[in-house]
Amino acid sequence: MTTLREPVREESASAPTSRQPRKFRPELQGLRALAAALVVAYHVWLDRISGGVDVFLFVSGFLITGQLYRASVRGRIEYRSFWGRMFKRLLPAALTVLVATMAVSLLWLPEHRWSQMAKEIIASALFYENWQLVSDSADYFAQHSSASLMQHFWSLSIQGQFYLVWPLMIGVLLLIVRWLNWNMRTTLLAVLGLLFAGSLTFSIWLTAVNQPLAYFHSGTRVWQFALGGLLALTIDRIVLPRWLALLAGWLGVVGLATCGVILQVGTMFPGYAALWPMVSAALVLLAGATGSSIGADRFLSSRPLIYLGNISYALYLWHWPVLLFYLIVRGRTEVGLVGGAGVIGLSVVLAMLTYHLIEKPVRESKIGVEKRWGAYRFAVLVLVPVIAAAVVWQDVSVKRARFEYQADDPDHPGAAAVATGAPIYDPEKSVVPPFAALPYEWIGWKRGECSTVTEGGVVGEGGVEVRTCIVKPLNGAEPKKRVVVVGDSHSMQLMGAMRGISERLDWELVVLGKPGCPLTATEELPNNESCVIWNRFILPKIIDLQPDAVVTMATRDVRVGLQEWTPEGYVRQWERLNEAGIPVAAIRDNPRFDFEPAGCAQIQGITSEKCGHPRDEMYHAVPPYETMPVPPNTSFVDLSDYFCTPTHCPPVIGNVLVYMDDNHVSDTFMKTLSPVLQTKLLAALGWEDTASTPQ
Repeated sequence: MTTLREPVREESASAPTSRQPRKFRPELQGLRALAAALVVAYHVWLDRISGGVDVFLFVSGFLITGQLYRASVRGRIEYRSFWGRMFKRLLPAALTVLVATMAVSLLWLPEHRWSQMAKEIIASALFYENWQLVSDSADYFAQHSSASLMQHFWSLSIQGQFYLVWPLMIGVLLLIVRWLNWNMRTTLLAVLGLLFAGSLTFSIWLTAVNQPLAYFHSGTRVWQFALGGLLALTIDRIVLPRWLALLAGWLGVVGLATCGVILQVGTMFPGYAALWPMVSAALVLLAGATGSSIGADRFLSSRPLIYLGNISYALYLWHWPVLLFYLIVRGRTEVGLVGGAGVIGLSVVLAMLTYHLIEKPVRESKIGVEKRWGAYRFAVLVLVPVIAAAVVWQDVSVKRARFEYQADDPDHPGAAAVATGAPIYDPEKSVVPPFAALPYEWIGWKRGECSTVTEGGVVGEGGVEVRTCIVKPLNGAEPKKRVVVVGDSHSMQLMGAMRGISERLDWELVVLGKPGCPLTATEELPNNESCVIWNRFILPKIIDLQPDAVVTMATRDVRVGLQEWTPEGYVRQWERLNEAGIPVAAIRDNPRFDFEPAGCAQIQGITSEKCGHPRDEMYHAVPPYETMPVPPNTSFVDLSDYFCTPTHCPPVIGNVLVYMDDNHVSDTFMKTLSPVLQTKLLAALGWEDTASTPQ
């Protein structure tokens, strides 16, 4: 048993109060219940984030800091038993949900999500899911894929990291104050104050610079634990008049309930805006037991709220996968009132079963009590099979994803099926790429083709990264043309077809791409400062290259409701290139969906009407750029007939999956489109075909 002993000089714990300090605070359990209820209701019915998870972190800081402080005053922090209790409290319910989610995923989750899912199962089981999500937040395609079934484990992971680091920190402080004969409470208050100020400052800065990273970053959440700890050390010394306690309690409850409605938590947190739920939770605890029948504590201490607080951990774990599986199976993007009630009802039932049959029995068992290391053996015993199963699952999904495109494959003509009249889908033949391979269906770059430089100073402070990829002709041939491909990911995905053109026609391709950033002069499109800066640097770079032509996008937002348009900012950039004497070939955009067509096809069936959309709901009969004044250097390529039949925009064409996600074309389909794009591009630019175009 690892302990730190010897009493520490401490101030008197007593402070004159009208309400005596209590070891058990029933309103705290009600606070947990309220936070859990808000998280679930906001996720299911409002498709918003409530701020309830922030309360969980605050409460953890309050409870654990108080517990460790009292142990330090006694001179004894028992790490073995502390972490053993943590294993018994956190692992049973968490691993139950992970195992159940894996099992159901094998039946209902599209194969292309298996590998990522297995990776996140491992991350969740080992309490680093927040860092896995940080890694994914830097990946444009991970950001835009369907929501992760394990995403909600990010907060549990941060709490697990907190439970590991916090006792060690307080243990080190105990050694220091014992050595220097300092006061433990004063020292701990000072350290927590510094952590609070430093972490909050970092959180505010990073939220402004990179909010997706800030949301999951452990460092931006430390201040929430520290604030809970500061309250734990001072709460028994703060006495509020009854009227003020009544007011504070209800202000806290109302503040928590309205936070997610008033604030855009998902995009504003965890910066200064996250003080809202923190202060609200602190007000509830400061109000304490008012002894009034109209106090918020009376409501929070009611039996239903206490029970909901008991099952809140399991409810939080269950509600998210239940919600997402409902949407996947039903092929929907929202649940509605009745469906949401069903999701919440099932989540509550599963939480009750988990609490009574798994959580409570394990927590009350003698595991780790009779044998010194029993809780640790228990943790290993339950963790190893879960992690092993996830590793095997990931290995299987990787093997199922192995695929190599074969040009001129008669069974999988892809876009060529439109020109030849071959079936859009032949059920007697397989579909490529394999569903499991879709996460890898982005353009591949060869070693040495790409380089990145920073332009304009520090990134995020007026500077931006500019990535350049250069594809040279095969066998070192002298380029016959230099073509720049520039813009967002929809421009970049053209490389699946453009590389083949380069090989056949001996072109040099210079690719200047930034995901989410089209070539535009309109600063409001998109509303992203880094894209505005990138466009400022990219146009002079293109002009300096003096290419034979620039290939970019002509339209955007080909969605249901005929939303396709050509932004004025696109035209302004074409005009500037016209002034430099550079031809532009602008490509009409491909359809975008509010679901993943390939995933839908696997679950609902390839021929299901749900997995595509009517063409006349996606594309205008006349492209929007034809009704606009454009400079004479600009010509257009319309590929809409290769993404849609005359009536429908399907998920499969020529037995090839068209999309890798909800809006990006699979690299395999783009390769089948290469001969078509070559013919249309040469015609648009008025260039002679110097190679034999494959049929």
